[in-house]
Amino acid sequence: MATGREESDGRIVPQDRRKAAPTAAVGRGGKATTASERAGQLELFRETAENPEGADDRADGGLPPSARHEAPKSRTTTGSALPAMTMEEVACEGNLRRAFGKVASNQGAPGPDRQTIEMVARHLEEVLPTLRVELLQGSYQPGMIRRVWIPKPGGGERGLGIPNVVDRIVQQAVHQVLNPHHDPDFHESSHGFRPERSCHTAIAEARRHLTEGHEWVVDIDLSKFFDRVHHERLLARLGRKVQDRRLLLLIRRMLKAKVVMPDGVVVSTEAGTPQGGPVSPLLSNIVLDELDREIERRGHRFVRYADDCNIYVRSKRAGDRVMASLVRFIEGRLKLKVNAEKSAVARPEERHFLGFALRPEPLEDTVEVLLSRRSKDRIDEKVRELTPRTWGRSLRDCIRQVNRYLRGWIGFFGICTEAEVRKLHNLDAHIRRRLRAIVLRHWSRRRRRGVPHGEGSWWNRAWKMNNALPNAFFARRGLLSLEAEWRRRQPWHVTASAQLTLGWT
Repeated sequence: MATGREESDGRIVPQDRRKAAPTAAVGRGGKATTASERAGQLELFRETAENPEGADDRADGGLPPSARHEAPKSRTTTGSALPAMTMEEVACEGNLRRAFGKVASNQGAPGPDRQTIEMVARHLEEVLPTLRVELLQGSYQPGMIRRVWIPKPGGGERGLGIPNVVDRIVQQAVHQVLNPHHDPDFHESSHGFRPERSCHTAIAEARRHLTEGHEWVVDIDLSKFFDRVHHERLLARLGRKVQDRRLLLLIRRMLKAKVVMPDGVVVSTEAGTPQGGPVSPLLSNIVLDELDREIERRGHRFVRYADDCNIYVRSKRAGDRVMASLVRFIEGRLKLKVNAEKSAVARPEERHFLGFALRPEPLEDTVEVLLSRRSKDRIDEKVRELTPRTWGRSLRDCIRQVNRYLRGWIGFFGICTEAEVRKLHNLDAHIRRRLRAIVLRHWSRRRRRGVPHGEGSWWNRAWKMNNALPNAFFARRGLLSLEAEWRRRQPWHVTASAQLTLGWT
């Protein structure tokens, strides 16, 4: 998408690419390119002397004759009628408007063109007809993707791609057409990025496998999965259902979109899916459905959420055999890479799966859902970050900030079982101690209400303030209690669709 400046009246005037500064960039193989040499994206918001508003005033919007007819219909495996997966269906105005609504609701930062969702929204009536024409004519070119690096909870960084807003609209439009045809055929043990499925339903299925005696887990970690997806294999699998070659060409262009690195260098994309774009989760499930079917063909029980895959077996010896054979399949057939350092055959309580550790209790015929060590470390670190000793604003502001995080945290981790309540109790106490240290820091010596001065750090003196600032003091100010919120949510249950009823609650 062409970059442009926003005028005082809200119009976006595209810059002339031929007059752009020849910023150097490096493509695949070290070949330098310039801004003027890079393929231009859809020129939206364009104005000419003949057409000052930039919109085509023809009744058919300049569409080719084939685009003026209703898209054909196809049927799913269940017999229900669905629109066919054609470019006409992707580019129809209703689909594009729904796609924009979804993109707008997700918010998100601008891509390389720096045009925000609000800027595109102001020109939406101009954007959509132009976008539709170029999609149907096959002249639409996805823009580049802005690469940002975000810290990974376990250390290191993860690359995230941010497409332009218009590209996100197109990706979402493609997703809305492809997903109804593909999702019903995905394996039942695939839980990532699917309607009525979640991390919680994945944990529920894993518990069932453990309850039935499969108490060893083959934990397979795919190294840089989203960066290693083989384009030709993905397109070949898409081609089994998608008959419209124009739609396949559009997806190929999305996959091949160049990436702008944080230092301004532009690199070509020879593998991977645009992680961060709306269509990426669906494409990843299409790729890994082949792995799901292979595991099923071998008769193994498993749970997969995106690229996190756990296979459940009855013994370590069986787990070692499964690990070796699946590594050969993944690296040889799927052209992906298994991270040997993070993959293992182990007891489930020793592994981190979607933030949890599962511990079978054979004598009680139950499976405890615990916080993994990594999840415990993360919340401890976050609490320290949210309650600094040098907090300079009011206590109520600090509590409000802490509560915002705790509500989201317990909403996800509230499925842990009774065995983890002691940890929640200790976390509540730890948060109150840190808040007491903040209050003590705020008080002057003459307002310490009889608390002994003594020696030592602010933290040590905060321990002596339990009487001056009891638990009720923080409860009256609205501090959320993790333990109380967990008990309020009992009995523990998973909300799932009918086909995901796992036989227990």
